[in-house]
Amino acid sequence: MFGDLSGMMQKLKETQQKVEDTKKRLDTVLIDESSSDGKLKVTVTANSNIKSISMDDSLLSDADELEDYLILTLNKALEKARIINENELANVAKIGMPNIPGMDFFK
Repeated sequence: MFGDLSGMMQKLKETQQKVEDTKKRLDTVLIDESSSDGKLKVTVTANSNIKSISMDDSLLSDADELEDYLILTLNKALEKARIINENELANVAKIGMPNIPGMDFFK
């Protein structure tokens, strides 16, 4: 009914390894984001790990303003990271999925 079951299992194992390799590679993909006025800059990986934050000294005098800058800028960077991560992993999964009739997950 499903054809070569051991072949499909091997392909799934290969796909799982490719997913793990992609996750490791995404740790090296850096996304830089800045506030609109350039006072705050953040760098995150495509796996949403914060790598660096740099800010203008003027932000240190107002905790509420700094918090707003951090929230807005980090959220923009993390959203970009999420999109890259999802697209990369979906592509790997789509390529590696065995062709099982009736299970068209990635059209």
